[in-house]
Amino acid sequence: MRLLLIEDDDVLQDVLNRSLGDLGFRVDGARDLALARHALLHQRYDAVLLDLNLPLGACGRRANGLDLLRQMRARGDPTPVLILTARHRTDERIAGLDAGGDDYLAKPFDTAELAARVRAVVRRSQGLRDSVSVGRLHFDRKLRMIHVGGEELVLPTREREVLVELLSPPGRTVSKREFAAKLSDFADLLADNALEAFVSRLRRKLSGSGASIRTLRGLGYRIEEEAP
Repeated sequence: MRLLLIEDDDVLQDVLNRSLGDLGFRVDGARDLALARHALLHQRYDAVLLDLNLPLGACGRRANGLDLLRQMRARGDPTPVLILTARHRTDERIAGLDAGGDDYLAKPFDTAELAARVRAVVRRSQGLRDSVSVGRLHFDRKLRMIHVGGEELVLPTREREVLVELLSPPGRTVSKREFAAKLSDFADLLADNALEAFVSRLRRKLSGSGASIRTLRGLGYRIEEEAP
């Protein structure tokens, strides 16, 4: 799951990058509104974490993150936005939600709660179920656990990311371009040959699970239940 973290506090930015990364998220950071606008125009995200009090950029003036949120909604960008702020006033919470925010979390907060809220707003926005099964393969989004026939399937990070994307939801054809957009970061592009290697290894590990990854030439990959 790829997130854009819009936060100008360097310490909090670094802490959240590490903590969310350890929980399986891929995080891009933007420390002002100019960088955030650029990122949103050139990259698709599963969710945005938005601080409200931000610098505009080179000019150094402060601005309200709600302006960015309103601009996103005005141009039809439906990306879920979770507002992060030290503000606690009810009227400010209402303003954030009325501007198009999907949820609101006041600082200080627990990273585990933040991660849970992110998963919740993404599930709602994408219409994803909390758990899905394909054959004997089962994925629990809340617990972030993958099982085959009741036994946990432990995968390296990249293979896990590919499998989760195929299961979101299962039956959806995911193109190589979509994989690259979701699973790359600014310094680490997911190349086609690397993706093919991950898919090949996943196929071997899913053998006997009743789930298989099908290649649709020119379109991408799809996970589906094997015929009996």
